[in-house]
Amino acid sequence: MKSHQHSYKRDALKKVPLFSNLNKKSLDEIGKIADEVEVPAGKILAKQGTLGLEFTFILEGEARVEKDGKVINRLSANDFYGEIAIIDRKPRTATVIAETDMKLLVVHSRFFQPLLEKTPGLANQLIIALCKYIREAESKHA
Repeated sequence: MKSHQHSYKRDALKKVPLFSNLNKKSLDEIGKIADEVEVPAGKILAKQGTLGLEFTFILEGEARVEKDGKVINRLSANDFYGEIAIIDRKPRTATVIAETDMKLLVVHSRFFQPLLEKTPGLANQLIIALCKYIREAESKHA
């Protein structure tokens, strides 16, 4: 059963653009520390201004991202959030709210740094993803 669970998580993580270039071993390492969580529609998943304690990948469902009460983005399967607050350990930059029932993979902050250290290429992939996020945000406001 555990082997099936790891391969399920690995297959799900492989679909996340952030992880698409990681090898099987690295994906398995992430899968080992990621908790699968189901949440109902309407649940606040992350709140702007609060400390971010997890990095979350969306397996199923849809969410909206709000900054100062204004919708700035929509997220769905294979998207992620929480990467900024978990990296710089500062308050969250936006609120994320489930618009549908959702299935998530969650990596808690206490596992995040060790994950970066033992997963070759992950830190670089995160940097690239953050640059893309910044560029998209800037183009929306240009």
